[in-house]
Parts: sequence; C-alpha cells; structure tokens
Amino acid sequence: MKTRFISGLVAVTLACTAPLVAADTLASVKKKGFVQCGVSTGLPGFSNPDDKGNWTGLDVDMCRAVAAAVLGDQGKVKYTPLNAKERFTALQSGEVDMLPRNTTWTLTRDASLGLKFTGVNYYDGQGFMVSKNLGVSSAKELGGAAICIQSGTTTEVNLASYFRANNLGTYTPVVFYTSDHTVKGFESGRCDVLTSDQSQLYALRIKLAKPEDAIVLPEIISKEPLGPAVRQGDDAWFNVVRWSLFAAINAEELGITSANVDALKKGGDPSAARLLGGEGGLGSLLGLGDDWAYNIVKQVGNYGEMFERNVGSGSPLKIERGLNALWNKGGLQYAPPAL
Repeated sequence: MKTRFISGLVAVTLACTAPLVAADTLASVKKKGFVQCGVSTGLPGFSNPDDKGNWTGLDVDMCRAVAAAVLGDQGKVKYTPLNAKERFTALQSGEVDMLPRNTTWTLTRDASLGLKFTGVNYYDGQGFMVSKNLGVSSAKELGGAAICIQSGTTTEVNLASYFRANNLGTYTPVVFYTSDHTVKGFESGRCDVLTSDQSQLYALRIKLAKPEDAIVLPEIISKEPLGPAVRQGDDAWFNVVRWSLFAAINAEELGITSANVDALKKGGDPSAARLLGGEGGLGSLLGLGDDWAYNIVKQVGNYGEMFERNVGSGSPLKIERGLNALWNKGGLQYAPPAL
C-alpha cells in the first residue's frame, strides 16, 4: 500500500521537518545483533504473522536477507508492525532500521521525507476488486460505484485521476484506516468495489469468507514500484540493503539456488563463485564478510524462490511473475553485476 500525496503546503512542510536520525546503522545493527524491520500490520504474501507470531512474506524475506548478509543468521530480525500513516515516522525517528513494507517509491518521498529507496522488490499497480454479483468486467463500468479506500495512501489521488481521465462521472469513497477494515467494509457490502495495489487485492481476497465471490478486474491504473527504504545520509547501510536485494536477483539470473549454492561457491561459473565469496573481496566493499551473498541465498533463497513461495505458484495468492520476471525473461527485474 502507498502513502498518498498529502494535500496542502502545511503537510509537506511537516513532512520535510520530521526528525531524522543520522547514524551508522550498519555498526548499530552489528552491535545490537538484530535488524529492526518495519512491516505491515498483516498482508498475506508480503508481511503477515501466523497465530504464533512468526512473520512470513516477500517483504519479510527482504529483512531476513539483510540479517543473513550482515549477521550471518536470517533469524536475527525483530518486526515492528506499522500502518500506512506510521511507517515513515518510524523510519525517520530510528525506531526501525529499514522499511521493506510494501511502499511505493515516489519523488515526493525521495525529496521531502528524508528517505532513500534501495530498489524495487515488487513492480505493482493499482487495481480494483469487485463482487461477481456486481456484474462488471471492466473498471470502465464503475461510474457511480461506492469504493472502499484505505486512508493515507496514493490510492485516493490515483482513483480520482482515473475517473476524471475516463469521464466516468462520480463515485462515493468509503474510507478506512487499515487494510483489514477496508476488506471488512467490502465484504459487509458498504461498498461495491475495493481499490488498492493489485497484489494487495489478491492478498485481501483470500481473507474473504468466500474468495470465489470476488474478482480482480484487469485494469492497472498506476505505477507502483514497491521496495525497501532506509534513511538518507547513511550510505553504508543503503549499500547493504540495496545489494542484499541485488544479490538475490543476480543469484536467480545466474541459476544459483538454495539447493545448489554450496556446489557453485566452490567452482564452476566464475560469476557465481565471485558473488558467493569463493574468490573473495566483495564483502569488504560493503563492510561485510565475503560470505554475505552466500548466506542470503543459502538461508533465504534467490529472488525467484522468495517470489514463488510467498506470492507466486507456491502460495495461496498464485500471482504470475509478469513484470517481476527477470529482464531476460520478459520482466523488469534487473540488477547491476557484482564485479
């Protein structure tokens, strides 16, 4: 989900003057022995706790990958659940070390919130979920509908722009503060339509008592590149988080998996051996051990493994790779080489 472009100069000013913590986060994480990660309050496939409090999801795996790279143990993570309004303040204030919480990378956030996005771990876009009983097959048929929206997100602005650009007339916004309240409002009939990132719609649909009664419409009305953010002014930590993501993407491209990583570290493809620390040298550039990328793939998996088990074919969401396929397989996922 995404924080909206807050209207008014006062809100922008407040965002610009929010307290920022200038710190050596890498040293801090090594000293305390864990990574403090800001996650959603519960979004299946991305960051969601089970009944025992164990967190899983694509964003959770990003936290685990960083912990594996820095501390050699993917389990050394503590999670801070944050709603859409809390997430940026938590990162700015130092309450969390990183924010991989399904957050859209935008100019406003780069330029005014003191944040720095390290990359994109999921290419998304805003869509619509409707009840099958509504009898529509396209977003172009939603004029006059009551639409459930989560507050504090770009969803509201995107929705208004889409209706205006397509001359769809009016709609009635039904606003909720959390995604759980939004889906409950949809299920109870308070609105005809629920709009959010398309990935979130698939996640919310499985929370319905009868998921088969709802469909996600085909239209995508926005660009929503989702990825982990850190505080500005801390380049060493920025590089660690960025290259933890890039290592997972490069590993998939090189055919390195959690199953064959030991064999490939010892020899074979020179590019694989170099990434995994077999030839040495890369880890020191990040202030890490040379086994940093090996630990990511061995303990958490490559990007494809993370995707498939959390949101893809091995998950209840069954989302196709689409734009999140590797660049050489028709998608957008591309990482600079590790040289």
